[in-house]
Amino acid sequence: MTTVEIYTDGACSGNPGPGGWAAILVAGDKEREISGGEKHTTNQRMEIQAAVEALKALKRPCDVTLYSDSAYLVNCITQKWYVNWKRSGWLNSQKEPVKNRDLWEALLAAMEGHTLHFAKVKGHSGHHYNERCDELARAAVRNLGNA
Repeated sequence: MTTVEIYTDGACSGNPGPGGWAAILVAGDKEREISGGEKHTTNQRMEIQAAVEALKALKRPCDVTLYSDSAYLVNCITQKWYVNWKRSGWLNSQKEPVKNRDLWEALLAAMEGHTLHFAKVKGHSGHHYNERCDELARAAVRNLGNA
């Protein structure tokens, strides 16, 4: 099974507003950068979208460590919030509909077949890949204005 490190980030200009996501996939000495954006979204949606798109980019089952500076993303997976959400019909602890359900479901589907480890990286702390993802996500936001 191929070992892959994935670094992700999301950005938003206004919240909601135009947003961008980015991911860097690293397997051995190979790196691949991907990014995209939406004209009206939130930062949290872009954080999840980055993870979804990165996992969808994998062509076969992999042993993945996914790094994100989003506590929302990492905690949902590592603390298995989604288990209770699914059990409760996608209601949160306040009995309200879970925000971003569509993306959480897409992420769970994209995770299937892979061995996954999610890890939190401190944002804007000089970590090379996290900083590069931030640049790519912000560039995706800027590019929306040029589309």
